[in-house]
This record gives sequence, structure tokens and C-alpha cells, in this order.
Amino acid sequence: MKIAVIGTGYVGLVVGACFAETGNDVICVDRIASKVAMLKKGKIPIFEPGLEEVVKRNHAEKRLNFTTKLPEAVRGADVVFIAVGTPTGEDGSADLQHVIAAAKEIGRSITGYTVIVDKSTVPAGTSELVHAAVASQTTHPFSVVSNPEFLKQGAAVEDFLKPDRVVIGANDKRAGDIMTELYRPFTRTGAPIMVMDCASAEVCKYAANAMLATRISFMNEIANVCERFDADADMVRKAIASDRRIGAAFLFPGVGYGGSCFPKDVKAIIKFSSDKKYDFKILKAVEAVNERQKLRLLERVDKHFGKSLKGKTIAVWGLAFKPRTDDMREAPAVPIISGLLARGAKVRAFDPEAMKVAQREFKDVKNVKNLTYAKSAYDALKDGDALLVVTEWNEFREPDFAKMKTLLKQPVIFDGRNIFDPKQIRGLGFTYTSIGRP
Repeated sequence: MKIAVIGTGYVGLVVGACFAETGNDVICVDRIASKVAMLKKGKIPIFEPGLEEVVKRNHAEKRLNFTTKLPEAVRGADVVFIAVGTPTGEDGSADLQHVIAAAKEIGRSITGYTVIVDKSTVPAGTSELVHAAVASQTTHPFSVVSNPEFLKQGAAVEDFLKPDRVVIGANDKRAGDIMTELYRPFTRTGAPIMVMDCASAEVCKYAANAMLATRISFMNEIANVCERFDADADMVRKAIASDRRIGAAFLFPGVGYGGSCFPKDVKAIIKFSSDKKYDFKILKAVEAVNERQKLRLLERVDKHFGKSLKGKTIAVWGLAFKPRTDDMREAPAVPIISGLLARGAKVRAFDPEAMKVAQREFKDVKNVKNLTYAKSAYDALKDGDALLVVTEWNEFREPDFAKMKTLLKQPVIFDGRNIFDPKQIRGLGFTYTSIGRP
């Protein structure tokens, strides 16, 4: 098929590259000329394992192209995906201005029947708004489809090529059949293609992310209770995870969730539920617990050193909100490092991928002159009074503890992701604090 993808952000680029991988002709559109030029050279503006290779290969085979000209991309396309940003507004709602603007321009550009797909995460009812926007600009026939993405950062290419399920919201059979055919190559191993109405599809993405965010906040609450009783949250987690009704995913206590999806989607579902006079109390609690959890490690530091960290150097391992990405949106590292700097500490941080992003993220933070970036995980430890583990990158899991002990002035570790064994590390002479473990 001939496919146009509007937007070359995280979602749009993965969508375009992966559809090209199955033989479709794909044109991705972005208004930023420098970004398009970069993509044409095979360079991608984000870190996502495996994506650069897929982009380079399909661009070389001329199945994947990039342009700044939306009308040229849309003309003659069978399917047009809208994958533009839907940032959170001040009231928590998803800002749809870019979606609607793209829909109107698509309407002015189509030349015949076209399936127009909401791939951006959008609240229930958006398909109607998009339909009205397109219809205001054209007399050509078209259908609007909701096709939410379920991509995990750090595994997005794998998730797209081998999905758990494909959700298609289509209010007419023709559009549903075209989308089913488009996704068939990805579901040959039996993953279901679920065709439903648009509103149900729009709710699916929010419901999935809200459920996962709820599991994380619930487990963090359990960890906080375990600390009151000297119980071990890891043992509790393993016990409840063995229940087939519950399972093990997203039950690891830590310093809270972040990223571009969970915080934004929890806020959005609270807001669009409120717009329909429904008070989503559980998700309000999930959000409050998560914000509080991001400060738990700082509370431990305060307890150990006191409220002033003047004269102290703190090493931080991990800046991105999760491993295998450079994304720092809503990352727990932001309030943690900001808090350390506010307390007068010097901070030496290391992350395998996110340090360039961090320099932009922290540029306006108070006392930012006291934040430096290390060349390696061990370099961050030099003359440090403590180490804070904030992101659970694999390379942090099995370090040389003897070397760490020689580099740190004080062998103190605050483990915000529970990646070390308490008995082992205390046996090596470290003062060690984790989340929810005695």
C-alpha cells in the first residue's frame, strides 16, 4: 500500500519504518527541514534500539522516504497516519491542536477515498473531531480510524513487528478491512486484530497505560508499608506475582514511573472522565502516589546526611526514565537531582544515553553549576560521598564493588531500583538503602 505518516517523532518514525519493512511505500512528513535532512542521511533524532537500522535499510531500498511537503505525501496515499504530538494542557487534557491542524491539511490534499488514522494517543471522541475537520476541507470520500499504539520505549520496533494485539477502531467495514489487511503481516503468529468502534479503541490505550501505572503505584505503596514492618517487598512481590490472576509485570517497587505515556495518559483520562462528570478517584491516587514516590530517595538521603548536603558530592547512576532510551520526560531523576542541588550538593551524573538530553533538561535548574556529567559509571563515583541508583540500566547491575569502594569517599548506596542484593552489598562493607526492603 501507499502510506503517508504525518509526524516523525517517536511513534511516527517507528510506524513508518516498520510498515516499510513489510514492503509498503511509505512517506513520512515533518515540517522541520533539518530533521528531514537528517533522516534522509539515515540519522535518527532519538535513541531506540534497532530503529536506525530499519530506517537506513528501507530508505536505501526506496520504500521509506521523508519530506516537508504534506500535500505531496498525502496525494494518492491509501492510508494516512496522524502521529503528531498531543502534549498535556494545563488542565491535564490532551492538546489536540496539532491533530486537528493535520486533519484539515490532509482534507485539503486527498484526491480520492483515503483511510485517515489517528495514531497519536487521543481521548475518546477525537475521531469525530478529526472527521469534522477533514470534511470541512474536502468533498472526497474518506474514513477516520482510531489505531492506538502500544509501543514500549526501548523495545518499540520489536513491539510493532510482533504485537500482542492490534486494535482498530473503525465505524465502517471498508476502512476496517483495509486496516486489517495492512496489519496482517505482523499477526501471522496468532496475535489478534481487534476491530471495534472508534470510541472503544480510543479508550483502550488510556485504559492499558492507566492499569500499568496503577500497578506501579500500588507496588510502591506496598513497599512503603513493608518498610514500616521490616518486611521485604521483594518477597511480597514474588509471592503475589506467582498468582496467575496477577502476574509479574510492572510490580517492581522503585522511585516511580515517568516517560511520555504514563504521566500524560493518567492526567488525560482523569480530565476527559471529569468532562463527562465522572470523578476517577483511583487514578488521582495513582498520580499522587507517583509524585510522592519520586522523592523517597531524597528522604533517605536527608535521613542519612541531614537536610544540608553542602560540601557533599553525590554520584547518580541513571537519568532516563527507564533503560534503553534517552527520554527524560517526567523522569524521577529530575526532581531527585534538583533536590540534591537545592540541598547544596555537588552532583556527578552518568547515563549511557541520556546525558545530552539531561543538559537541556537541567539548564535552568537552581545551582546547575554544581551538576557535572561523568565519562563512565565509575568516573561518577570519584570522591563521592554516596551513590544514588535512579535508572536500572543492565550495565549497573553487576559492577566491580571493590573498585566502587575505592572510588567513593564513603561507601554509601541509595538504590532506587533495588538492583543490588542487600546481604551481599552490606557484607562488602557498604551502607545500603533500597526501596521496601529491610
